[in-house]
Amino acid sequence: MKKIINDPLDVEQEMIDGFILADSKRLKKLGDQNIIIRQKLNPNKVALITGGGSGHEPAHIGYIGFGMLDAVIVGSIFTSPPPKMIFDAINAVKTDKGVLCIVKNYSGDVMSFEMAIEMARSKGIKVDKVIVKDDIVNQISEIGGRGVAGTVLVHKIAGAMAETGADLKSVKEIAERTINHVRTMGMAVSPCIIPASGLPSFELANSEIEIGIGIHGEPGIQREKFTTANEISKKMLDKILACLNYSKNEVVLMINGLGSTPLMELFIINKFVQNYLQKNDVEVYDTMIGNFMTSIEMAGFSLTLLKLDEELKKYYNSTADTFALKK
Repeated sequence: MKKIINDPLDVEQEMIDGFILADSKRLKKLGDQNIIIRQKLNPNKVALITGGGSGHEPAHIGYIGFGMLDAVIVGSIFTSPPPKMIFDAINAVKTDKGVLCIVKNYSGDVMSFEMAIEMARSKGIKVDKVIVKDDIVNQISEIGGRGVAGTVLVHKIAGAMAETGADLKSVKEIAERTINHVRTMGMAVSPCIIPASGLPSFELANSEIEIGIGIHGEPGIQREKFTTANEISKKMLDKILACLNYSKNEVVLMINGLGSTPLMELFIINKFVQNYLQKNDVEVYDTMIGNFMTSIEMAGFSLTLLKLDEELKKYYNSTADTFALKK
């Protein structure tokens, strides 16, 4: 294992400290816990929080700021944070408008957030949740609808509505509509290596790719021979387009690198994807290319399509000012 780190057991803490130093005007840490909150909280809006294991940077600390998140709870690499930490985050950012938790659909995350929400409600805090499950493998296999890169678009749209002073019910509804309109699929050409163990998350031969992987190295739905960017992208797009009717609609296209994929390759993928969507009567309204939700140094990419309506487009276009996403 070759990683540019110090002690493998200090990776999460040193990453968090470095992130805050890079964005100290926007971020601060809550006490000695790995809870990161906005420096300037707005008491007149619904507060948005999320959390999960580290290893997905810039998610989720990079999306704290105006128009997106108010707090993030950071667990160990690929490990859900405990309920007490989530409760402390809810309590730290709570407002009279309420708190919305945006939870990725993993059993540990869901369980921890549900327990924390029960704790918060017992203290009289107004809090609710949505569960993101944009990974399409749940529609074509038994693996389950995981929350992956499309979660960033839920943060963006729900966060934009929250900044208007909308009530908790309305912010939850727009978040759920975004969830219902977004689909993602990922693939990998090589695994990531967890620093503490020094072991790859899965094994792939040089001639193989894994289609449908999760962001923690979970297995996909099929292992195939390595082939061209166009052929891989077509296979993934066909599966996404079969899950939701995007025809004659505008979409936001996100091409997300998983940590080690060069931008050169992502732009090659984009060339094919744009042309293929056009041939399928899908209009690309906006394109996002880069590392938005990674898996340490996994090599591969995911494709996300968000089907827009006028309200979703309005909030997608609204101002966001965060370290990792600005509009």
